[in-house]
Amino acid sequence: MHHSDRGSQYASHLYQQCLKGYGMTPSMIGKGQCWDNAPMESFFHTLKTELTYFEDFTLRAEARESIFEWIEVFYNRQILHSTLDYTTPECQEQAAFAEVS
Repeated sequence: MHHSDRGSQYASHLYQQCLKGYGMTPSMIGKGQCWDNAPMESFFHTLKTELTYFEDFTLRAEARESIFEWIEVFYNRQILHSTLDYTTPECQEQAAFAEVS
């Protein structure tokens, strides 16, 4: 799934064909619903200002590894999120699994 806003570059026929070529399903926010994308905009802002602006990647594999580590080790397990009652995403996930069990 590839989620985006309704920017002309994302809605273009060429871009949509490219997504299909990679087996991805396009998803766009509703017209006039700018708040739908706010959580992702916030996440990417944090990712850029806390990691990528300070790195000088020479290979895509380096960037992929560094970003994966930042998300899985730091963001999901160490950062307390105000929208999650100052817990981590990992804690929220564990609590959700405990409720289901």
